[in-house]
Amino acid sequence: MSNLPLFVAGVASLIAGAILPLAFAPYNLWLIAFISPALLYLLLNQRSPAQAFLLGEVYGFGLWAVGGFWLYTSIHEYGDTSAPLALLMIAGVALVMGLFNAIGAWFYRRFLPESPLTFAPLWIVIEWVKTWLFTGFPWLFVGYALISHGLDGYAPVAGVFAVSVIVVFIGCAFAELLRRRWFWLVPIIILIAVGIGLNQIRWTKPKASPVLSVSLIQGNIPQDLKWLTEYREKTLQIYAHLSKSEWGRDLIVWPESAIPMFQNEPEAAPFIEETHEIALAHHSAWVMGIPYLDLSNQTSTSTIDPPFYNAIGGLGDHGSGLYKKQRLVPFGEYIPFAGTLDWILPSLSKTGSFTAGPAGQAPLHVKGHALAAAICYEVAYPNLTRLNAQDSDFLVTLSNDAWFGTSAGPLQHLQMVQMRSKETGRWFIRATNTGVSAFINDQGEIVKRTPQFKTAVLRGNLPAMTGETPYMRWGDLPILLISALLMLIGLWTKLRYQR
Repeated sequence: MSNLPLFVAGVASLIAGAILPLAFAPYNLWLIAFISPALLYLLLNQRSPAQAFLLGEVYGFGLWAVGGFWLYTSIHEYGDTSAPLALLMIAGVALVMGLFNAIGAWFYRRFLPESPLTFAPLWIVIEWVKTWLFTGFPWLFVGYALISHGLDGYAPVAGVFAVSVIVVFIGCAFAELLRRRWFWLVPIIILIAVGIGLNQIRWTKPKASPVLSVSLIQGNIPQDLKWLTEYREKTLQIYAHLSKSEWGRDLIVWPESAIPMFQNEPEAAPFIEETHEIALAHHSAWVMGIPYLDLSNQTSTSTIDPPFYNAIGGLGDHGSGLYKKQRLVPFGEYIPFAGTLDWILPSLSKTGSFTAGPAGQAPLHVKGHALAAAICYEVAYPNLTRLNAQDSDFLVTLSNDAWFGTSAGPLQHLQMVQMRSKETGRWFIRATNTGVSAFINDQGEIVKRTPQFKTAVLRGNLPAMTGETPYMRWGDLPILLISALLMLIGLWTKLRYQR
């Protein structure tokens, strides 16, 4: 494809990026996960670094304009932003996120030889950077498309980045087969066979303890009503009514911010106490999402507003613990640079923001089991979930995906939860406001789920798991070191060839 005019190559690169989201839920055309990166690999062949930067930017723009379009629902419908401005904002996000691919493509053509052995490692380094740079936006990783499709056997060994690097490598190696370089067929066969073989290994096993009977309560509270003061009592009534038939089971789980007010407010405090007593009387543990106001250091004469958190609390019979969300959503849960930008936008300092919870929080405890917690899009961060999952029996995540309506966002989010289960070898309990609530087993398979936008109760009996996967022990370090080594060898080879 090096003979293509730059404009034609740009259009092809835009299309290649735009089709990659079709590999993920809800479309699940997973073969595109091999094809899309391979197309960019071919388009970069023999291009100058400047041309590669442009093609990478166009590819990334197509990827995020389509793959991140679920943001339109929250920006336009719930953010009261006009449609043209919402589209412009999504285009801005796509342009900025496209820079990751642009810089990666420039680096590839400037410093590395053209080979699947350098292109694939660079790809996952770019994915990894997206998990932490500017707090991270870890979405649309290639490896998610292969959950439950054989190559996810690499996930418990080295995480989603390992799956990504294998997928991108195989796609590029197939592109080399089109050039009749048949020796690339050998690593393709080996990697597929190893992935299938790894899927036969069970890194963790059920404990000897009895299974945990769990009920998930999906209230289906409309997003435009959820935070209205006049709808609070109705929200509490909905969850209380849906839970009536479930008391007596080991664990009842309510979703993120199911109690839409601070724990000390006049409507909340007696309701929480009453529900706690009901749970105790029926020998049930109760886990719920709630905005938590930290009054521990507050005095009657204090002039400083106490911090508040997006939290998960455990109460009821043998239920305890409090988890405070660590990774907050920019502009949704906090205002970035609010203090430093006061001179530009004074109103920012008057906008209340959640506080990020500390690292290393203890898990929740339910019926003698440890529940590692995550709130909403925290599960998109592989290493954060891995660290929280240490010494846990189950994973639990509470979310409210109503912000994203009928878009692909909630189902892409669910796919990430599946990958976190596969990586850690733990069952994931997922309770959401509008769906999808689900029980996901230690192999990343959805055992039971609710429909979206329906009031529902989901019941399941889950085994506690023991043991740890290699990924839980070593994290992303092995695959990042291997990738760095391959790129260094590639750099040395190119420099030697140029000499």
